[in-house]
Amino acid sequence: MNRPVVRPADRSRFDALIDARSPAEFALDHIPGAINCPVLDDEERRIVGTLYKQTGAFEARRIGGAMVAANLARHLQGPFAEHPASWKPLVYCWRGGLRSGSMVTWMRMVGWDAQQLAGGYKAFRRHVLDQLQSLCGRLRLVIVCGATGSAKTRVLHALADQGAQVLDLEFFASHKGSLLGQLPGQPQPSQKRFETLIATTLESFDPARPVYVEGESPRIGRLNLPLELVASMRAAPCVEVQASDAARLAYLLEDYAYLGDDPQQLADRLGLLKEMQGKENVARWQAWAHTRDLAPLFAELMALHYDPHYDKSQSRHFARWAERRPLAADDLSPDAVARIATRVLALEAD
Repeated sequence: MNRPVVRPADRSRFDALIDARSPAEFALDHIPGAINCPVLDDEERRIVGTLYKQTGAFEARRIGGAMVAANLARHLQGPFAEHPASWKPLVYCWRGGLRSGSMVTWMRMVGWDAQQLAGGYKAFRRHVLDQLQSLCGRLRLVIVCGATGSAKTRVLHALADQGAQVLDLEFFASHKGSLLGQLPGQPQPSQKRFETLIATTLESFDPARPVYVEGESPRIGRLNLPLELVASMRAAPCVEVQASDAARLAYLLEDYAYLGDDPQQLADRLGLLKEMQGKENVARWQAWAHTRDLAPLFAELMALHYDPHYDKSQSRHFARWAERRPLAADDLSPDAVARIATRVLALEAD
C-alpha cells in the first residue's frame, strides 16, 4: 500500500512523535514534543559506525540488527506497551532511513498506523530555517526595552498572563542576556535547539496580533539570534520601562540573589571587565563579591557599567528607538509589573 509522504508541517496530525536517534543526537536538538526511543544508544551507534568503516556494511548490519531488535523489544514492552490499536505515531531518525524505518516496520506489524517522517530530522531542520525566514518578516513585533534591572522579563511574563503573544528569547536561551546572565546549573542549549524553539513558537502565533519581545542584542550568552529575527526587531516599535534606580536595585538584588551563592564564580566573571572598567573598580567589585555584599556591587555596576552604554546600544540595535513610548515605574513588585503590562497593552490599543 502506498502511504502518503509525511512532511514536518504534517506532524500535528499524529498522536506522538518518536525520535529514534541516539540520546546525544536528541539532546542536541529534536522536534518539540518528541520522546526519545533510540534504536541504537550512543555507544551502540559508535560500535556500528566503527564496524562499518573497518569491516563493511554486512557485519555492521548483522551486529547492529541484533542491537536494534533488543532495543525495539524494550520499547514495545515499555513506553509503547499501553497504547491502543488506534495509536498513530510519527517516527523519525537522522535522514528518515534504517533506524526509523525499522521501528515503523515493527510498529505496523503490531497493528499501529505508524508513519515515517520523510527526510527525518534533516528535513525538520530545513523546515525550521524556512520558517524563520518566512515568518520573522511577517511578525508585528513590539520591543520591550529598559535599562538593566527594569524587570523586562517579568513584564513579558505578565503580558503572557494577560493573553498577549510573547516571544521569550532569554527563556529559550537559558540565559539572562547580560555579563552575569548565566543561570546556575542550566547550560545553554545548542544553537540548533535555540532556533527550533524560536521557529516552532512563531508557528503558533497569529500574525494579525502583536508579538512582544524583550529588547536583546543579536547575541544572548553564546547563542546568536536568527538574522531574520534581528532585522525584524531592529525595525519594530519600542516601549521603554523607565524604572527608578531604587526600584531597579531592589529588583536586581532579588532576581540575582543566587550570585551570592558562589562568590568566586561571581568574582571571576567580574574580572572580565578589567579592560573596560579598570583594575581598581573591578578589584573593589570582586571584594564585594567575596563578602556577598551585592547591594553596593549592583549599584556601581548600574552606574558605571550598564547605564552609561544603555542609550547608545539601544539606538544602535533599534531603528525606532528615538520614537519609543516611555512607561515610568517606581515599583517593580509583582503587582506593579502586572500593571505595567496592562499599560503596555493599552498603548497598542490606542
